[in-house]
Amino acid sequence: MSEATPDAPATPGAVKVRDAFAGLQATLGESCTPGNCAYFLGRVYDELHTMDSAMKADPKGPGHFPEPIALIKKLDAQLGGDRSVGNLKSHQTLLIGTRDKINTWMQGHPEDYR
Repeated sequence: MSEATPDAPATPGAVKVRDAFAGLQATLGESCTPGNCAYFLGRVYDELHTMDSAMKADPKGPGHFPEPIALIKKLDAQLGGDRSVGNLKSHQTLLIGTRDKINTWMQGHPEDYR
């Protein structure tokens, strides 16, 4: 059994906002091409939800991240709980737009990811 390290997040399984943001940013250079569209859309979805969880678990509290959390909530309402490739594809513009808006918001808050 391993012991917790001082670097470990306070909540088991919680990802730090800066780490989640790095994962989200890694999708910026990718796009939906015929060979990887399903992977790409699923990855953007997953990275957005990792960000959502990280922001909600952050010691600053979810109130520190109102806009990104609201954007993900709006996305989820539009997706209706269906993360199938077809549904993600039909909401691709919203999915990518949500990612881009959160990226822009985070760029304006460097203290949260440095």
